[in-house]
Amino acid sequence: MISVLILTLNEERALPDCLASVAWADDLVVFDSFSTDRTVAIAQAAGARVVQRVFTHYADQRNASLKEVRFKHPWVLVLDADERVPQTLRDELLATAASAPPEMALYRLRRHDLFFGRWLRGSSGYPTWFPRLLRPDQVWVEREINEEVHTHGGVGMLHGHLVHYPFSKGLAHWLERHNRYSSLEAAALLAETRRPLKLLGCFTRDPVVRRRWLKQLAFRLPGRPLLAFAYLYVWRAGFLDGLPGFHYCVLRMIYEHLIDLKVKEAKRQAQGLPV
Repeated sequence: MISVLILTLNEERALPDCLASVAWADDLVVFDSFSTDRTVAIAQAAGARVVQRVFTHYADQRNASLKEVRFKHPWVLVLDADERVPQTLRDELLATAASAPPEMALYRLRRHDLFFGRWLRGSSGYPTWFPRLLRPDQVWVEREINEEVHTHGGVGMLHGHLVHYPFSKGLAHWLERHNRYSSLEAAALLAETRRPLKLLGCFTRDPVVRRRWLKQLAFRLPGRPLLAFAYLYVWRAGFLDGLPGFHYCVLRMIYEHLIDLKVKEAKRQAQGLPV
């Protein structure tokens, strides 16, 4: 079997459906950042163990959840409250955990991002691979925003998909969250662009490493927000996702523009100049 780990902060709206989608697991852990709504009560009513920790930053929280919790099973499925596990993925997860060779430490999978009831196939940049089924004693998390999970063990890919509702708390919350994310990304960008861009990252067969390289390349290009919109809406055929795809690409362009503005702001402040 598999243990399930869900990280939460005020997720009373999304958590019930998430928990229902993993009701097959006999070890549910909700790692909570001291929610002030009904998150804890909902988790306990579903039979989950609740562990609380004061939030510091994203990588710290994920590392703490993996290292401080004693799980019943060696394999742990890590979820966000706005994600769901369909039955086909459940079957694949259980089969994988039961047959995984000892050298394997991590499996990645993809998501179907939904917006206004539509799968954002092109506009979301699909497929993006996320490390979700893992052995907690063999991995560690780095980078404060858009965290990266690392391991010295084997890495595999799963065929199934999570179902993801990124707007489960509404558009206002998405914008508020990505305003915070853009500040963290701007700080990370300033640090990363000081390091040389290694050409070998373009040719790797690892999709996660290649995506990271492309992201670092994009940060060095002029007009990046417009390029991000064109990439998602035109090159990745986001226009086939209808109006939800268009709206999402616009939101992504706004997010990238915020990052660029905050980078410029930080550089001027470092020079003692007003914004």
